[in-house]
Amino acid sequence: MSKIHIPLTIEGFLKVYDPNSKEVFYDGHNAIHYENISIAIADALSNRGQGSIYKMAFGNGGSSVDQTGIITYLPTNTSGQNASLYNQTYAKIVDDTNILNTNPVRNKMTVTHTGGKVYTDIVVNCLLDYGEPAGQMAFDNGTLLESDYVFDELGLLADYGLDSNGNELTTLLTHVIFHPVQKSLNRQIQIDYTVRIQSLTNLITV
Repeated sequence: MSKIHIPLTIEGFLKVYDPNSKEVFYDGHNAIHYENISIAIADALSNRGQGSIYKMAFGNGGSSVDQTGIITYLPTNTSGQNASLYNQTYAKIVDDTNILNTNPVRNKMTVTHTGGKVYTDIVVNCLLDYGEPAGQMAFDNGTLLESDYVFDELGLLADYGLDSNGNELTTLLTHVIFHPVQKSLNRQIQIDYTVRIQSLTNLITV
């Protein structure tokens, strides 16, 4: 018996910027963790109650800067089910249906589709407001690039409930690394993150 395969592609692209000054810190693509995202899609489609996008995670372990100012970027983590950010220091809930989301108007997901097209977008919006994270510096003039809130990596995490000790279980779906950006009290940072799921039009029979 022949089987029909419908090729599927997933890509992510995002914009990280100051919504007030309009300064853009990053505008480009991310890397997809294909193993984890395939599991998450299967769990979501089969109504397992898990696998949906839950949090946006931020870290400061994706790059290093030498004494001359040259930035070296590490490769994205996209293999192994236990992959994670290099050094996650903060995370925000972006599932606007979750009761723990403190601002579902500004930290949310929207599914968009145009009739007749073979792709659907999940648009994830996340705002790091003036007062968050707690413990940040007052102004964006820090010189210590290893600070917890000088971010150079971020990713989307899927929700897998709690373990036996009540700790959150998540898996890394996407990962992007960029030049260090300091989050401080005097600025907001907005992230508009699109995950595009596209079925290609040409069917393959095997």
